[in-house]
Amino acid sequence: MARLGELERSMMDVLWDTKMALSANDLREHLIDPAAATKKELATTTVLTVLSRLEAKGFVTRDRARRPHVYHAVTSRAEHTAELMHEVLGSAPDREAALARFIGAVSPAEAETLRELLGGVPART
Repeated sequence: MARLGELERSMMDVLWDTKMALSANDLREHLIDPAAATKKELATTTVLTVLSRLEAKGFVTRDRARRPHVYHAVTSRAEHTAELMHEVLGSAPDREAALARFIGAVSPAEAETLRELLGGVPART
């Protein structure tokens, strides 16, 4: 799976948060931090370049029927996170040890959520 750079991640965060298709200019406006001491505005061409890369990586699709073109996320943030987790787990030499370390580091509430998601599956002995 392709990794996201910092600017790519920022753009995906906007698309995931808004849950709607956005033009490059709309996306650029969402990326401006009104609380920042200095406003670093991105050029529209920069946004379009990054969107093109995200499209090539399979993260966004472009609606060419509209002018200006609008972009939307192909998958949800949760789906992307799950894919990353599977990728990392799949590359672990000892998958069971990696899972044990992960589960050992979760909070009690997260552990309960895992139990519920697994349907109350009892631990192996």
